Amino acid sequence: MFAFPTLHDITTAASRIEPWAHRTPIMTSSAIDAMAGNTLFFKCENFQKVGAFKFRGASNAVLSLSDDEAARGVATHSSGNHAQALALAARLRGIPAFIVMPSNAPAIKKAAVAGYGARIVECEPTLEARESTLDAVVGETGAAFVHPYNDPRVITGQATAAKELIEDVPDLDILMTPVGGGGLLSGSALSAFYLSSGTAVIAAEPEGADDAARSFRAGRIIPSENPRTIADGLLTSLGENTFAIIRAHVSDIVTVSDDAIIRAMRLVWERLKIVIEPSAAVPLAAILERKPDTDGKRVGIILSGGNLDLDRLPWQS
Repeated sequence: MFAFPTLHDITTAASRIEPWAHRTPIMTSSAIDAMAGNTLFFKCENFQKVGAFKFRGASNAVLSLSDDEAARGVATHSSGNHAQALALAARLRGIPAFIVMPSNAPAIKKAAVAGYGARIVECEPTLEARESTLDAVVGETGAAFVHPYNDPRVITGQATAAKELIEDVPDLDILMTPVGGGGLLSGSALSAFYLSSGTAVIAAEPEGADDAARSFRAGRIIPSENPRTIADGLLTSLGENTFAIIRAHVSDIVTVSDDAIIRAMRLVWERLKIVIEPSAAVPLAAILERKPDTDGKRVGIILSGGNLDLDRLPWQS
């Protein structure tokens, strides 16, 4: 039985990663508030190292290793922000990182991972190939596997973003995050449960990748199959550990269209003057579509990241 991370685990993680991770700022916009009909507080994880909240969980996992474990390095399979986050966390601790990436991963992402000093091991672009290649790497190197979201150390690290938000903005009525594998959502839900019990936690995801919403309603994990969305950071299925926390502490999961996501993303660029990726815009898109009832409420939103190809902006033809 999976034991949920405790408040002590979260506060310990916050202290552990404090010298490494940024305490990201919180931004507001009266113009967006007027459109949304509430008061919004944006926790800007796009300003985190590697440009995403993922660095919190990766660094907590890396720093949690004993010296003997760390000497053998860390390994994972990822083509996204977790790959970069784990590579940087490993470099900062001075240990090896082995990242299994599909052969069709964007060259810009491979370059970023390599730039942090990780060894990239390519595989065929299937989940089976990723897992079998990772098993081989771990067997050869003895490196510690750090799952992108289902690892308790990762969940606990991700929880520190919501912890900071709750500390900086007390008395939130609602806390919203996007949801893919559920690491950010489950960690945020734990922080809210322990530190702000009156705050409801609601997640948002794309209509074209709505496995978390369907799983939430069915009470069992329904794997993501052929997801289609511009929010490419939200394509993965929930993990057993993240889903257990979500079932216990999340109030609702809502879905929005890609068109709504693009509008919300552009609104943040225009009004807050900051760069966010499509996945980060999903909660605001839901609010603007009046999916959860947030009228008159104080709502915290975790902007999950700001990594995207600037040559392929979604509002460009």
